[in-house]
Amino acid sequence: MKLKLFLLLTGLACLPIRAEQVAAPDVLAGLRKEHPRLIITTAGWNDLRTRRASDAKLDAVITSIVDSARKVLKAPTLVYTNNGSKMLLVSREAMRRIELCSFAYRITAEKVFLDRAQKDMLDAAAFVDWVPSVYLCTAEMTAALALGYDCLFDALPAATRAKLRQAILEKGIKPGLPSSNTWQKATMNWNQVCFGGLTLGALAIADENPEIAREVLTLARKNIANGLKPYVPDGIYPEGPGYWSYGTTYSVLMVSALETALGTNWDLPAAPGFLASATSLVQQIGPTGRPFNFSDSGDGVQFEPTLFWFAQKLHSPELVYLQNQLLQAHLAKSDKEKNPDRFYPFLAIWIDGLPKNIPPPARLPLAWHGDGPNPVGAFRSSWTDTNALFLAFKGGSTKINHSHMDAGSFVLDVNGVRWASDLGAQNYYSIMSKGWVLFDNKQNSDRWRVLRLNNFSHNTLTLGGKLHNATGDARITEFSDTSATVNLSEIFAGQAGSVKRKFSMAGNKTVLIRDDIAAAQPGLSVRWQMLTRAKISVNNSQATLQQGDKTLTAKIISPSGARFEIASAQPPDDGVNQPNPNAQILAMNAAVPASGNLAVEIQLQPDAAAIGK
Repeated sequence: MKLKLFLLLTGLACLPIRAEQVAAPDVLAGLRKEHPRLIITTAGWNDLRTRRASDAKLDAVITSIVDSARKVLKAPTLVYTNNGSKMLLVSREAMRRIELCSFAYRITAEKVFLDRAQKDMLDAAAFVDWVPSVYLCTAEMTAALALGYDCLFDALPAATRAKLRQAILEKGIKPGLPSSNTWQKATMNWNQVCFGGLTLGALAIADENPEIAREVLTLARKNIANGLKPYVPDGIYPEGPGYWSYGTTYSVLMVSALETALGTNWDLPAAPGFLASATSLVQQIGPTGRPFNFSDSGDGVQFEPTLFWFAQKLHSPELVYLQNQLLQAHLAKSDKEKNPDRFYPFLAIWIDGLPKNIPPPARLPLAWHGDGPNPVGAFRSSWTDTNALFLAFKGGSTKINHSHMDAGSFVLDVNGVRWASDLGAQNYYSIMSKGWVLFDNKQNSDRWRVLRLNNFSHNTLTLGGKLHNATGDARITEFSDTSATVNLSEIFAGQAGSVKRKFSMAGNKTVLIRDDIAAAQPGLSVRWQMLTRAKISVNNSQATLQQGDKTLTAKIISPSGARFEIASAQPPDDGVNQPNPNAQILAMNAAVPASGNLAVEIQLQPDAAAIGK
């Protein structure tokens, strides 16, 4: 009372309280005390067991997880390596094994799964370190042990829990805290993966190590926004579909763990473009199941369990229409053929609430484009027909992490076949082990000596036989239901005043690609090309591509007199570039006339009799 009177008399009670004087909310407030608390709780496990009896699809997924876990029982011991590229594979294998066996134990209570998960976790915990110099290795190993520790907590001996906590703390969390870790501010997948792993580790051991858990969560909450910036504005992940899967999955794991452990998600799903990225990814996958694999993405059919989380979160089951088909194909395989990745076990959690019969994405447009550092557009003739025509294309620049010199490039699916392909990235280690500097995007970088990464292997233009301009940026400047224009002028700065590529789709049957080059040096060479895995035969201005009993005809509309040729897709024999089997290039070469202007127009016509309705 005396203090209050003193403050009133002196006027101090009327002074405003500064923000820094107000204690910040405790980031550990609401921490669930019991384990498991990451991604799924005890109630969730009980519900899974109950629903399995009446849900055939869930039962099939769980059965496939348990069957895959049985194969892990015979796997060799995890082996440490201080090579970052190889250690990352070890961390991912640890995650795969631990998740499969932890899940199988919670479902079946068979001790063999507990014993194997415990062995792999203790082996990893005994490693001298988790290669913190390449913190991705550390982050994924931290996530693996945190999830296993949490899931199996009650079944693990106290001595095992103590060793795992110590490893998570000393080998996982502490190396990630210093501000010298540049990924903390990075606007790419490293930020998401590393903070995802750190957060899982902190939440797993928060009750025994609350102070360092608070430090981790405070750091993560402050800086994870950097990793979410790439989704702005339309959800296109600039590093390509493959890295969408990597970075986004770790963000989803982080969000899910925050929700189950703390009862909050820090509003991370509300980050601009994040939830929209699911639709963006779906739009980039063709009816063949293959994505438009720009940047360092692979071109194979890839199953995406994380899309089921988005479908669940957004109450939009149509987002997994194609994924559901891939899932059914996977479940139909023999046990020997099944080899699910490290994120597959989460599928059993993320299919909850989705209907048994997934509807087609009728609400999604057939013509779509999105903006961002790597703008992408796509046209398709149908969402449900496996023979549908699908054309996807892009702009962008090489300044983006994992980017290629692929501005103006495209892929084409029709009649169940991919005709215009992208080779995807070469194995990183095969390049870096030879002394080449791979992750440098400057004009004269070793990166652009790799054929799969430069413009000489992509479905785009090359002028004067030169590399694309590494400082240029290409944008989608016009878009309608049947056509789109990509402005490539900056990509060819110094070679032409203006270069624009227009994609058109006529009647869902024919693709036209027109390049208008203006104010170029007369005589400048112009090369149009399309990489394909089809068999090619050429006859002057016309070419026929064949795969199986399907055909596609390419025709040069302009310039008059130009001819197609078949070019090799094989790289120089330099001991670094890897071969590209079963690939070749359909090319056309021309020269800019005296006017300085040249129009190149190519028509791609599939076998009309086979095209789906």
